[in-house]
Amino acid sequence: MACVRVSPEDFDLGAEVAALREGDPGVGAVVSFVGTVREWQAAAPDGVPARMELEHYPGMTERSLAELIVRARARFDVRGVRVIHRVGPLAVCDQIVLVAVTSAHRQQAFDCAAFLMDWLKTQAPFWKKETAGGESRWVDARESDERAAARWSRSEGGA
Repeated sequence: MACVRVSPEDFDLGAEVAALREGDPGVGAVVSFVGTVREWQAAAPDGVPARMELEHYPGMTERSLAELIVRARARFDVRGVRVIHRVGPLAVCDQIVLVAVTSAHRQQAFDCAAFLMDWLKTQAPFWKKETAGGESRWVDARESDERAAARWSRSEGGA
């Protein structure tokens, strides 16, 4: 089972994991990752809290994520994958992304979730803008994210 959702709406981790596991007696491992908006800058002197806005290209983004899941499922022995990514304005502590994976065994689920997140952080068609203290900036992938994603290209001849 695979699920991709891109939405401004928040998600319920417990409900999403339950839906992913539902009716599959072969699941022996569930791995989930939830990314949240962290405080990268305290509130500005005017008291306005920092915020983030995520933009995407509707249709293209969902297709790209669906293709990513196909690649992940071909590479890892997993039973189910769920990727939910929020868009629009987000505040500090809001959930941004959910990657949940089920498998018969834990290592495949962990590796698949890491692969998915590394790809999402570096290649997924989302654009992130941070605003704090009345100033905004578009954010690029960090070098550490690029290095993490590169490990999947080096192992097993790429993905």
